[in-house]
Amino acid sequence: MATRRSTRWIPGLAVAREYKASWLWPDVRAGIVVTALLIPAGMGYAEVAGLPPETGLYATIVPLVAYAIFGPSRILVLGPDSSLAPIIAAAILPLALGDGQRAVALAGLLAIMVGGLLLLGGILRLGFVTDLLSKPIRVGYLNAIALLVIVSQIPKLLGFSTDASGIWPEVVAIVQAIGAGEVLPLAAAFGILSLVIIFVLKWIKSPVPGVLVVVVLSMIVTAAFGLADQLPVVGALPQGLPAPALEGLQWSDVGALAGPAAGIALVAFTDSAVLSRTFAARRGESVSGSQEMAGIGLANIAGGVLGGFPVSASSSRTPVAEQAGARSQLTGVVGAALIIAFILLVPGLTEFLPSATLAAVVMGAATSLIDVRGFRALWRMDKVDASLSLAAFLGVLVFGVLEGIVVTIILSLLAFVNRSWRPYKAELGRVKGLRGYHDLSRYPAEGERIPGLVIVRWDAPLFFANGAVFDDWVRAQVRDAGPGVQTVILAAEPITDIDTTAIDELVELDEYLTAHGIRLVIAEMKDPVRDTLREYGMSSRFTPDRFAPTVGAAVDELTGELRGDLDGTKWDDDGDAKPDVPDRPA
Repeated sequence: MATRRSTRWIPGLAVAREYKASWLWPDVRAGIVVTALLIPAGMGYAEVAGLPPETGLYATIVPLVAYAIFGPSRILVLGPDSSLAPIIAAAILPLALGDGQRAVALAGLLAIMVGGLLLLGGILRLGFVTDLLSKPIRVGYLNAIALLVIVSQIPKLLGFSTDASGIWPEVVAIVQAIGAGEVLPLAAAFGILSLVIIFVLKWIKSPVPGVLVVVVLSMIVTAAFGLADQLPVVGALPQGLPAPALEGLQWSDVGALAGPAAGIALVAFTDSAVLSRTFAARRGESVSGSQEMAGIGLANIAGGVLGGFPVSASSSRTPVAEQAGARSQLTGVVGAALIIAFILLVPGLTEFLPSATLAAVVMGAATSLIDVRGFRALWRMDKVDASLSLAAFLGVLVFGVLEGIVVTIILSLLAFVNRSWRPYKAELGRVKGLRGYHDLSRYPAEGERIPGLVIVRWDAPLFFANGAVFDDWVRAQVRDAGPGVQTVILAAEPITDIDTTAIDELVELDEYLTAHGIRLVIAEMKDPVRDTLREYGMSSRFTPDRFAPTVGAAVDELTGELRGDLDGTKWDDDGDAKPDVPDRPA
């Protein structure tokens, strides 16, 4: 019991116990590859957040190690993120008033608060919100994220930069820059050739990842030919290791950062949850949303304590880790260790790493997120789900990551209500030679009504939004059946719940049928739903004789005879096969 509890809160223990020797080199290799992205991304997003570049490295090193211990996903790569950096800047810079040291302390406090909110959500098991992230949402979201990542890397690939924010302004700025001749041919050559190598090696299924080949090769070429001064490169690493940097904080800072902390926590978890579930599904794994929330929370707390700022899962570095063959969280630990090693031993190594090559690596990884085949399958199977996926795609592009997902979740809930409001419904009848009672619309020639009976089935819970629709539909079926109807049998097995509004509609239907000399019988109703009727005081109206265990039993009792149209197996009263007794419905 204690072991199970410890692995629940410390998933890294379970991974350590199950670790296979064959995973070691893929994890190390993936860690080496991902490190090439972790360094420039961490430094760059720190600057976007208005912080010193070294804080971006601290916000990478510490959360990676913490998540390897407390995070449930074996593939997720945490670190500074483009969607969080502007929010962090807007939250801390007005409070810092130009004091760089205070800005770092405020960023650390913000990370601790974000982590505390996420950890509390995990403890309270609020990770169920990931259940709202359905497959259509995930497909649309990841397609949009892939497009955003690819577009954002085009300027670096071609050797120029833009100040645009958002995909459409970015596209316009890129077109204008290309038209103005701002493309740097040498950088473009590095970037495009790197992309070609990555895709060719992937196509021929090379055992050596293309991303590793292009990173090493581009650094060698840049150093050998002295090209570091002729094209943009990552640059040397800043000095210093993670350490507490929370001096000078006041209690009033907690109140001032409460709102931004809640918003960042929501963005971080939502973004991470989509990536976590998607990559886990690809690998045949499952991830608890509550564990994910707690793991990201603890990673943020650790990063905030040791000089970092809020982080989330990376939609660019995680695909790179997957493509490089990562098997477990050890990939992140290797990345963190390599960053520390570079800082201490060879801080100048990244001076020879072209930014265009890194852009190619990111773009190559982002293409793995694109799932056109998945969208086509959705369109073929369910136009509503395909529309939701398209809404998620456009929502993320137009409004942003969080807003787009929230809009799509709302649309998903509305679609669910619509399906429950107007679910599949059927009038059942007898099909000669076929056991049971079946949808007459599926057997227009062979199916037949049973004289004096109308059998109806409603394939959804009964609640306030569909109770009246159910009532009207049953009345219409009775009218269509014509005179002579004596009983309506409700095949209630698909009805998994009923609320007070729907009960009122059921009572009105019963009164309507009674007024027309028709009796309502309910067959196959689940015990919890019957309990609900009893709790609502319906026992005197719907007495035990109004319920039947099966539709067949109700028909047998009402017609006074057993079916004689079934060939083959006969059944006795105990349900045992017996060749010489009359047929009994299955």
